[in-house]
Amino acid sequence: MALKQVQLQVRGRVQGVFFRASTQREARRLGLSGWVRNRPDGSIEILAEGEELSIRELHGWAQKGPTAARVDKVETRWRGFTGEFSDFRILD
Repeated sequence: MALKQVQLQVRGRVQGVFFRASTQREARRLGLSGWVRNRPDGSIEILAEGEELSIRELHGWAQKGPTAARVDKVETRWRGFTGEFSDFRILD
């Protein structure tokens, strides 16, 4: 399977509902690396890379997020794998 990178911008009620921590847990479970952060506009941004199948699974999870979240829209940008991340972190 191919190695890929994806950037997601998740919109809705996604801040203050443990979205970042839940994303980190899910990404690590899937063996992905990258990061997740809050954006000033109230959205969440995710940059993840690894096996394409795992990335697609994270993308599907992000469509719903944790139980307290309400996801209205997920914007997706596919990118080339860089290998620059050693783990999956929460950025401030």
